Amino acid sequence: MSAVAQPAWLLGLAVALGGGVGSVLRWRIGLWLNPLALPFSAGTLAVNCVGGLLIGLLVVWFEEHPSELGRLALITGGLGGLTTFSAFSAESLSLLLRGLPGLALVHSLAHLLGALACAALGWWLGRLIWT
Repeated sequence: MSAVAQPAWLLGLAVALGGGVGSVLRWRIGLWLNPLALPFSAGTLAVNCVGGLLIGLLVVWFEEHPSELGRLALITGGLGGLTTFSAFSAESLSLLLRGLPGLALVHSLAHLLGALACAALGWWLGRLIWT
């Protein structure tokens, strides 16, 4: 945590600004990648895996460089806006409702294992770089 306490309004503003940026990035990545001819949304998978990688890196960064304001802006706001569990859930449900349980399982595993593997990779890279 930061040595100097920040006012609550500033912390809230950091979350809001980070969330706005992350959400716009998620939307733009979806516009770019979702038209690919894949059986499920490439944009959602990409943001969840990239978000996993970035959170792994940022966890290490903020262990070495504590900043409540930065953590709230980048992790809570930015990565909270960038990654999307709700879209992932809706896409998996849509595959199930279309009678594609095998593809729904592959889709779900790709998101869960992909994001977790990317988070572990980001953490490992962060430890390698900053410690």
